Amino acid sequence: MNLTLAEKILLNHSRIDDICPGEFIECEIDLIMVHEQLGGRIHVEFEKLGLTKVWDPEKIFFILDHWIPAPTISAAQMHQDARNFARKYQFIHNYSDQLNQGICHQVLPELGFARPGMLIVGSDSHTTTYGAFNCLSTGIGATDVSVVFATGKLWFKVPESYKIALNGEFKKGVMAKDFILQYIGDISTKGAIYKSLEFHAAESLSMDSRMTISNMAVETGAKFGIFLPDARLEKWLKFHTKESYNAMKPDENALYEKTYNYDLSEITPIVAKPSSPGNIEKIENVEGLEIDQAFLGSCTNGRMEDLRIAAKIIKGKSVNRNTRLIITPASKRIYQQAIEEGLIEIFINAGAVVTHSTCGACIGGHLGVLASDEICISSTNRNFKGRMGAPSSQVYLASPATVVASALKGKIADPREVL
Repeated sequence: MNLTLAEKILLNHSRIDDICPGEFIECEIDLIMVHEQLGGRIHVEFEKLGLTKVWDPEKIFFILDHWIPAPTISAAQMHQDARNFARKYQFIHNYSDQLNQGICHQVLPELGFARPGMLIVGSDSHTTTYGAFNCLSTGIGATDVSVVFATGKLWFKVPESYKIALNGEFKKGVMAKDFILQYIGDISTKGAIYKSLEFHAAESLSMDSRMTISNMAVETGAKFGIFLPDARLEKWLKFHTKESYNAMKPDENALYEKTYNYDLSEITPIVAKPSSPGNIEKIENVEGLEIDQAFLGSCTNGRMEDLRIAAKIIKGKSVNRNTRLIITPASKRIYQQAIEEGLIEIFINAGAVVTHSTCGACIGGHLGVLASDEICISSTNRNFKGRMGAPSSQVYLASPATVVASALKGKIADPREVL
């Protein structure tokens, strides 16, 4: 057969003998991730089924991360409802009381739950992040979560796949965020609706970089964003899990709907203007725009690679007096490592605010909400109207390097000039 990665993994999780794009199939789920939405619609929808147990409490990963600790009464109530549900149905992997664990899409793979060949779904659109680990993963809605809780199965339409070859290496000051913004701009935010993005020849990319790319694959409309396995992934897995796994590669003659080839050495710093990740510009065309806030964090860019380049740029300097710089490590482990490496001290000495690990400012939840007409440059994945605060505020998306370089100058700046 001439199967892509998505086709192979879906076929392995179904009870059929052959597979082709466009057909609808039922698949068995390896793991489901839930967060605050459990205390929102999910517990309500599941309770309607009148069931006394979930299909497999060992295969549910539950964590609270969006509003941690709860900043409002409504958030606290949502957390309470979610915790009560998890205890009632005896979730095994329940991290809801450990408020310092971090953001779901960072913590889950850190704890070894994302392994090659798995089929993972989650109550968050950026569940595509686990594709960095050769998993097929995607976000689903509350009703579908309830179906998985009840049966351990879910239907999928077999997607067409795009092959994206990433050759070469980034130059100084350029990061994976710049590439994925460029790609989104090239094909548009509707350019890969219900497709599987399959990333090839990406040996130069760190696991942190791959997570950024898989995370934002969904911003093209894609169902999945998955990388081929290689030595870097093997090294990561060696240190993060003792469980067995089945690394998957596409067939040599796999059939792709489209093929893209990128030389990473030709990528330059990119900024996405309001109010779409696809509204991209080269840094030269937006350089000099004054900003009120710079945010480095989120499930897209709050990892060690991001914090290290930020520290390299900002060490011994000061944040512009008219700009706020907020830095949120993506997990407790990352926060601790950043402390050990002296990065947190560098940030604080430069005038940045370093928060605990949470989604926080990314979703306009807390710890950095924007006021009317304020402008923020952010390492997050979305810049929709009102996403980070007031509807009249504006959010520009960029790499961690660009975010921190901009915080120093108080205006959007090219990181290549300060590295």
